[in-house]
Amino acid sequence: MHNSQQVWMIPSGEVRLTENSVHVWRAALDIPLSSVHHLRQLLSPDEVTRAERLYFDRDRQRWIAARGLLRTLLGRYTHTDPRLITFALNDYGKPEIAFPLQEPPLRFNISHSADLVLYAFAQQRTLGVDVEYMRSPIEYDELARHSFSAYEQGVLRDLPQEQKHQAFYHCWTRKEAYIKARGLGLSLPLDLFDVSLDNPAKLLASREHPEEARRWSMLDLAPGEGYAGALVAERSEWQISLWQWSFEGSS
Repeated sequence: MHNSQQVWMIPSGEVRLTENSVHVWRAALDIPLSSVHHLRQLLSPDEVTRAERLYFDRDRQRWIAARGLLRTLLGRYTHTDPRLITFALNDYGKPEIAFPLQEPPLRFNISHSADLVLYAFAQQRTLGVDVEYMRSPIEYDELARHSFSAYEQGVLRDLPQEQKHQAFYHCWTRKEAYIKARGLGLSLPLDLFDVSLDNPAKLLASREHPEEARRWSMLDLAPGEGYAGALVAERSEWQISLWQWSFEGSS
């Protein structure tokens, strides 16, 4: 599925995950204060404390909205009161559901940038998602030296200047989504693997283990004007559904 073919649908009823499906939701985070206050009531005391540490009101409200909506969606998938959901972190900080335990297990990932948040959900299948607001202009080659592999740096360096903006963010979001799917944080060196900078999105090589490149599938996401996104999930035999969350009439 290419970006031009992606349509984000507002569901008309309950959405159901199947063994071979991956659901991605997008939502805007600049929402009315009434919605922020409602979502704040769903958070745990620790989450409220974390939100209150954020200095700027807009950052605090966006964080509450993103976390509250995560609980809302998980509540729908697990048929659980969102306030009762608890999380556990792996050794590198990646969250998973501690309660309620599901069989097959429900996996999820979240990413937000500026005014947009993306969520990805699947049964059993490990996955990662990333969204980035595409700032411009930036020092593409300089940033790539710190974040891209030697192969990726070479591809970016050889591109015409007018193609670097899109290629940089293709690479950035694909690498971030892969790292998040692995759940190893920055303990996984960014130069240990190569992703494509053009279409199709693909994990090209891993110097950690050759089998990694065959284990994962990548897909570019088109979350909104001025944003880049990517999804990484185990194996290839899955179908994606793209959902748009509307805060109007949804509580």
